[in-house]
This record gives sequence, structure tokens and C-alpha cells, in this order.
Amino acid sequence: MKMRVLVTAKTYPLPSITYNELVCTAGVREDGGFIRLYPIDYRYQPYWQWYKKYQWIELKAEKHPHDIRPESFRPISEIKPLGPPIDTSNNWRKRKKIVLAKGVQTMCFLNQQSQDKVSLGIVRIHKVKDFSYKPTERHWKQTWLTAMNQLNLFGPNRKPLDKIPYKFSYHFQCEESGCRDHNMMIEDWEVCELYRKMRDEHGDERHACEKVKEKFFGEICAPERDTYFYVGTVLKHGTWIIIGTFWPRKEPT
Repeated sequence: MKMRVLVTAKTYPLPSITYNELVCTAGVREDGGFIRLYPIDYRYQPYWQWYKKYQWIELKAEKHPHDIRPESFRPISEIKPLGPPIDTSNNWRKRKKIVLAKGVQTMCFLNQQSQDKVSLGIVRIHKVKDFSYKPTERHWKQTWLTAMNQLNLFGPNRKPLDKIPYKFSYHFQCEESGCRDHNMMIEDWEVCELYRKMRDEHGDERHACEKVKEKFFGEICAPERDTYFYVGTVLKHGTWIIIGTFWPRKEPT
């Protein structure tokens, strides 16, 4: 089916033997419902198909045949970006009208749902207590390394893809009465790109991690911000992760 989607989040690429790499893109359809588009080998697409957050795209997609999650669709056509991204004027008013069209949920509620019923959502945050980073594996799995090192006989060579050696997480309370806190990883592409940029500029991994925390905790979750998280499930485990942030200023009461 042909559809228009407002892009709201992209995850950091993962290597794939079949698809070069996988980028999961989340967005909002014209009816206000959330949608997940994959597989997309984003960096291997023609440059004119590269889309940005809060940009409308048009494509044909079908329900993903190997994914029980109702929001998961597989692109079956070129992806056509439509005009510039929606700006943040008037305290993100145009963005709010679309991404909050069907309201918000609590993380406590979503954790109780089966992913064959709901696997994407937007959660308004009551309080962000911390943003943390912990070391993880420094190298891709050997099968992925082999795939990335092989030449693609029908196109360009595999493009370098950094393995980010840290996991970034939020510790927060949602708006559910009696919420006992949530600890969730964030796999937003922007987190990883900021880490890479700061690491390359300063040559210091710890400094890079602190710069990520400065942005995603100190700025995005500042007291004057009305912070929301885009969340989605990992198909294999059914667990929830954060895939993006939405952070307009708080409106006067």
C-alpha cells in the first residue's frame, strides 16, 4: 500500500549479511498511528532518498511477513522525501499536532502489553533520574565482521560501520501512579553519532560519553522541558527500548 509517514526516530545501523545493514525507522502515519519501517539499508540508498527526522516521506510498504508486531512494515518501493522537515517554531506546535495526535501512554502500561498487540508508543516522562553509560563489546560479531569485510560484487564495497563500545540508558519515572521506575536503553542514532563526533574531535571516549550525557540528560531532560520518549520493542525478546526523544518546552500553566 502507498503511504505517507512522518519520520520521528531512526536507530543506529546494525550489520546485515543480507541487507548490508539494518536501520529501523519509526514514524507517524497520516491517521496518527505509529509505524515501523524495516529493513532499510539507509546509507546504501541513493542520496536523494536520505530522509531526516520530522520529514514526511512517501513509499509503498507491506505488512512485514516475519514480524508479529502490528506496526512493522517492509518498504517495497523507493522512499521519496517530501519537502523540508517540520520545524520547531511555536514550541514545536506542528510536530505536537502530529506525534501526539492519539495521546500518550505510560511505560508501566506498555510493559504489560504483548508485542503482537502494541510495539511502538510515545511516553510522557514524569521525572528523569539519570542517564548512564556502560562499556559493552568493542567489536561486532565475527559473522558481521566477515560480512562487512567482503566485497559486494554487484555494487560498492561495504561501508565502515563503527561499533559503539558503550550502552546508554535512562533511569526514569513515567506518569503512571505508583511507578517504580524504569531503566531502559536508548538506541537513537543521534546518541551514537554524538558519541562518535565527540570521540573523534577530542580523542577521549570518557569525554565523549560525558558530552552525550550533557545533551541527553542535561538539555533534553532539563526542568523546563516537557520530555517524551519514543519507545519500541525488540522483536526477539519483546523488551522495550527507547528509540528517540521529543522535548518541547513546558507550556505555561
